[in-house]
Amino acid sequence: MSRGYMFIGIVGDVLMARVGPDYYEQALLRSYVREMDFTGKPMKGYVFVDHQGYKEDSDLVDWVERSFRLVGTLPPKKPK
Repeated sequence: MSRGYMFIGIVGDVLMARVGPDYYEQALLRSYVREMDFTGKPMKGYVFVDHQGYKEDSDLVDWVERSFRLVGTLPPKKPK
């Protein structure tokens, strides 16, 4: 979580990354990446990355930094 936004996580051995609408289609073209579908329907702007897609440290750093930068561009969340 950053600034109240989920941006990266692990589900089993699958990485969940928030990539946003601008990078979504491009992210899906990367190897080992697929639509995130927690509820049975795709969540635009989020992807699942299988373990092979973040096995190298540089790949994991890329996903984390890209997702972290994205949430930095989002408006502040209003307190509940």
